[in-house]
Amino acid sequence: MEVCGSTGVSLRSFGCEQTLLSRPDGSASFTQGDSSVLAGVYGPAEVKVSKEIYDRATLEVVVQPKVGLPSVRERSQEQCVRETCEASLLSSLHPRSSLTLILQVLHDDGSLLSCFLNAACMALMDAGLPMSCLFCGVTCAIDSEGQTIVDPTATQEKESRALMTFAIDSTDYRVMMTSTKGSFSLPELQQCISVSQKASEKIFQFYRDSVRRRYSKTL
Repeated sequence: MEVCGSTGVSLRSFGCEQTLLSRPDGSASFTQGDSSVLAGVYGPAEVKVSKEIYDRATLEVVVQPKVGLPSVRERSQEQCVRETCEASLLSSLHPRSSLTLILQVLHDDGSLLSCFLNAACMALMDAGLPMSCLFCGVTCAIDSEGQTIVDPTATQEKESRALMTFAIDSTDYRVMMTSTKGSFSLPELQQCISVSQKASEKIFQFYRDSVRRRYSKTL
C-alpha cells in the first residue's frame, strides 16, 4: 500500500539499469511499481542553426507513448521534463551544441511523469553530462477523503480529486518544477510538497545504491 502516514513515506519498489542502449551517449531504464520508462540521451552534438543558442546547449525532450502518436499530454510532459533538466544541467559548458533526451513509455501504471524525471536523471548521469545537482520526481494524489497517496497507481490516479508531481533537487530538497491537476487547498499543496521532499530522500538513496552496484561490478 502506498498511503503515507505520520510514521513515514511508502513508495512502490524501484528498478533501474544504465547503459542499456549502444547508440545513445547515455541511457537508463527506470521502473516504479508497474510503470516503466526507457530514456536515451544524445549529445552534445552539432545543432541546427535555427535552434542554436550562442551561450548554452539546446535541449530537446521527446516523449514517445507506448502506442500511437504523441498528444497534448506528451507535449506537456516534455515541457515539464525539459524545464527540470535545464535547471540542473550546466548547459553553458556546451554552447552552440545540441542535447536530445528521448523518453519511451514501456508501461504506464501511474506516476508516469515522476518516472520520466527519474529515468531522465539516470540517463543524464550515464551520459556524464555536467550537472549542478541531481533531481527526482515524486507524484502525490489526494483521494476523495483528503488522504495523500504517494507514488499512486493508475487506478488511484483516476479515483483522486487532485494529482501533483514535483521535481526535487538533491542538494537542498527544493522544488524545481510542479505539475498539478484537479482541485486542492493550499495546506494540501504544502502537505504534498513536504511528503515529496521526504520521499525524495529514498529515491536519491536508491540512485546512490544503483550507481554503487554498477561500478562495484566494473571495478
